[in-house]
Amino acid sequence: MINLAVRVGKPYPLGATWDGEGVNFSLYSENAEGVELCLFQSEEDEYETVKIRLKERTHHIWHCYVPNIQPGQLYGYRVSGRYDPSNGKLFNVHKLLIDPYAKAISGTIQWHDSLFGYDVNHPDKIDAFNSTDSAPYIPRSVVVDPRFNWEDDRRLDIPYHETIIYELHVKGFTKLQNELPEAIRGTYKGLAHPITINYFKSLGVTAIELMPVHHYVSDRHLAEKGLVNYWGYNTIGFFAPDIRYACSKEGGAQVKEFKEMVKAFHKAGLEVILDVVYNHTAEGNENGPTLSFKGIDNEAYYRLTENKRHYMDYTGTGNTFNARMPNVLRLIMDSLRYWVEEMHVDGFRFDLASALARELHAVDRLSAFFDIIHQDPVISQVKLIAEPWDIGEGGYQVGKFPPGWAE
Repeated sequence: MINLAVRVGKPYPLGATWDGEGVNFSLYSENAEGVELCLFQSEEDEYETVKIRLKERTHHIWHCYVPNIQPGQLYGYRVSGRYDPSNGKLFNVHKLLIDPYAKAISGTIQWHDSLFGYDVNHPDKIDAFNSTDSAPYIPRSVVVDPRFNWEDDRRLDIPYHETIIYELHVKGFTKLQNELPEAIRGTYKGLAHPITINYFKSLGVTAIELMPVHHYVSDRHLAEKGLVNYWGYNTIGFFAPDIRYACSKEGGAQVKEFKEMVKAFHKAGLEVILDVVYNHTAEGNENGPTLSFKGIDNEAYYRLTENKRHYMDYTGTGNTFNARMPNVLRLIMDSLRYWVEEMHVDGFRFDLASALARELHAVDRLSAFFDIIHQDPVISQVKLIAEPWDIGEGGYQVGKFPPGWAE
């Protein structure tokens, strides 16, 4: 371990925050017994070159400040605690974990048995602890430079009755467009190109709705068949624009390219709406991998059954993000606010929105999720569009979302 002049740091804001002189690192875990910040010198490093044990903990948030770290720094976490699946605890220090608040992620999952917290080849399955290190196979979180010249860019605030939305997939829309330079086809830059924007303007649309651009995972069963999760409804990074749609693969470049795309759309009078998937994550059910939330604090992020080794599945994906928990609500709100304030998007379409509004089991129009959005001075002012159902009992809520929502 290399000795660094590590300082106490602050619990907020969560994630990795560069202030021009160093980086504040902050991670929420209520039930962890220890947290280690792992720093990597380059993407080629299979294992961390620096490991820092976080000693400070405030309101269940582990934090430190490391001076002289710059944007582009690669990092991850290792979180220690009990491995007790029957009680919902899946801590495994041998798993490198993606920061839930990572603003950029360096690449994609390389599927390997080590990515699972349990031994997938053992007859006891989930009860068999897996001590193989996953670091060589999981992408790194990236410290980003938030600075960007937005000039006079601002939200367009086109009223609903004048709004015409064009929904598209970032890659699919321009990948086969021969009129565009080959290097930018299927990317944020491809959408921002004047040829693409002129086409939108010729149609008379006022808003572009992007199918999921949050960093997502292609499931293992697809990868083993040589396939991918094309649509992206399988999020692992709620703050990170997916690197697969960026021209440059250098650390954090996808953030700048996304901002340039939004800026170009706004100059053309086009709003940007994101299709967001906060109802579940890419970690699946109890048989799924340990990539981030499961290893950080499984109980604090997911809806578990009475037998805590299993997950409530209102989404058909294996798990349901627990929007009843204050830390999950905070993450969702912080993510939404980040995309509005820092990335300048104009609204959101919520996938399986009913799952977010469930209290104990039933969908509740007075739920904490609705309350916290309605009172937020930023999020309440952008376009909010619900897919008004999930697959659970009582999940079909068409026409029942409260004022301030479209469906």
